[in-house]
Amino acid sequence: MPDVSVPRGDAVALTKALVAVDSRNPVIAPGGPGEGAVATRLAGVLRDWGFAVELQEVVPGRPNVLARTGRRGGPVLLFNGHLDVVGTDGMVHPPFDPVLRDGRIYGRGSSDMKAGIAAMCAAAARAASATNAELVVAAVIDEENESLGTRALVERGLRADAAIVTEPTRLAIMPAHRGFVWLEIELRGRAAHGSRYDIGVDAIRHAGLLLAELDAFEEKVLVTRTHPLLGRASLHASLVHGGIGMSTYPDRCILSIERRTVPGESSDAVIAEVRDAFARIAARRPTFDASVRVITAQGPSDVSLDAPIVRALASAIEAEGMDARIEGMSAWTDAAILNEAGIPAICFGPGDIKLAHAAEEWVAVDEIERATAVLTRLALDFAAR
Repeated sequence: MPDVSVPRGDAVALTKALVAVDSRNPVIAPGGPGEGAVATRLAGVLRDWGFAVELQEVVPGRPNVLARTGRRGGPVLLFNGHLDVVGTDGMVHPPFDPVLRDGRIYGRGSSDMKAGIAAMCAAAARAASATNAELVVAAVIDEENESLGTRALVERGLRADAAIVTEPTRLAIMPAHRGFVWLEIELRGRAAHGSRYDIGVDAIRHAGLLLAELDAFEEKVLVTRTHPLLGRASLHASLVHGGIGMSTYPDRCILSIERRTVPGESSDAVIAEVRDAFARIAARRPTFDASVRVITAQGPSDVSLDAPIVRALASAIEAEGMDARIEGMSAWTDAAILNEAGIPAICFGPGDIKLAHAAEEWVAVDEIERATAVLTRLALDFAAR
């Protein structure tokens, strides 16, 4: 797409400009170019709109965009969103041709979450001259993989009084989401000829015993660990690898588990639960031998419904003539990292998370415009709270 100017505060035009730039995360979409080109494009637009802009490289060729406007020294409101998108295999429309059809903008990242970034940037631009708050826009890399972008912002000392992460929420306020822990479990057996039951130890059968134990744990314990917006904690078996041949006892099996956590649960507690399951099995099957390690983990996020940022956003939504709906977020977001750093962060933005990563991805133009109006009002009123 030609690098043409985007009218100041025009969130729809900015959405189209951002969707037109391929920003596939190269870690999860091999061959993807990363966020460098889209970051440069956004930085140019924000400079044209009067923001003070920095491109902060996180990994080579993949910078965050950090932009500031409003009144320096006032309360700080942070708008956060991610520039990276997932792969495009299987899409039923051109991924980076932001066609506007029937009131919708189509394209990879339109819903997740370039429309959200456009809305937050346009809102900050519209409010800049009339707010007593400092407005910080952070458009970050790598949320779809390890959240290197937002982690880098926090590590470099970014602070704010509150934050809105403009993930697609269908314009609902989403103050909480689950976390997750990815576990790799190694089960060790003893290889032997298939006829030698007397010496063979079947690592795959031991994986089955563990799955049964974890299934019972979920049905008895995890169903009781609930959150009013998120439902309950859960687990599922994601991958399994093992075996040598049909006539050989398998000496090794690797089982990968995803455990979804609710606020109040930690990765250390999840590891302890799995090791307790090991001990229960070993008590009745002495040959059971297993170990567990965390592949990666992201914590849950939870902001009180009475928190000032929740109340302020609800007031802004109602002032724009809409109902302030409060729901739980189904997906993990960078809000958890911001909350962990002491910045109360909630999700609100245009688009539907059900369309994220889908074969057909789009965002409704009217949602972009309404989200921008709400965020503008929030930015204007933020310093008064």
